[in-house]
Amino acid sequence: MPPKPKHTREQIIAAALELVSEKGMETLTARELGARLGTSARPIFTAFKNMEEVQQEVIAAAAKRFQSYAQRAVHFTPAFKQLGMQVLLFAAEEPKLYQLLFMRGDGTRRSFDQAFSFEDSMSVAGKQMLQKDYGLSAEEAAVLFRHVWIFTFGLGALCATGVCCFSDEEINDLLGQNFMAMLVRVQSGDIRKPTVHPQLNDTDSD
Repeated sequence: MPPKPKHTREQIIAAALELVSEKGMETLTARELGARLGTSARPIFTAFKNMEEVQQEVIAAAAKRFQSYAQRAVHFTPAFKQLGMQVLLFAAEEPKLYQLLFMRGDGTRRSFDQAFSFEDSMSVAGKQMLQKDYGLSAEEAAVLFRHVWIFTFGLGALCATGVCCFSDEEINDLLGQNFMAMLVRVQSGDIRKPTVHPQLNDTDSD
């Protein structure tokens, strides 16, 4: 009978997630993770095929942690504005994980929907909030969500990289002003769903 693994997959993923949360994805090596676990790298490769598999599990765990922030919004009114507040709270409290999830480009040119496909549940919930609270059609909600999320993402990037530090009052005002401006434009028909250029899926360089 083979020896019982010293650490389970769950324990290794949890340790890897905390390592990345503190120091960034670039520090997730077998040596660093082994040291975090108080062992050699051998137990890691007993539970996982390679470090690439560990990295994918960490990304999934980071997305799950982000979702735990986003889900808090359903307990507030207006829920959609609180969703933005939670996104920025995540950026401030988990800057390395925010960078991992939202600022990790691989050189592939994608549309907005493709770039953020992993967080579909938040996107669906956000659009439903907009339809319910503001009487928007599905298409109007999708357009408004896209524009407001891009603005919110930009604020999050500033917070996660330490470029800017916003107070809760400033964030509240910025999100509110942007949302109302976009809502009026969407309701007036001034903003419509953008047409995705076919070359966005072309990874060849010019």
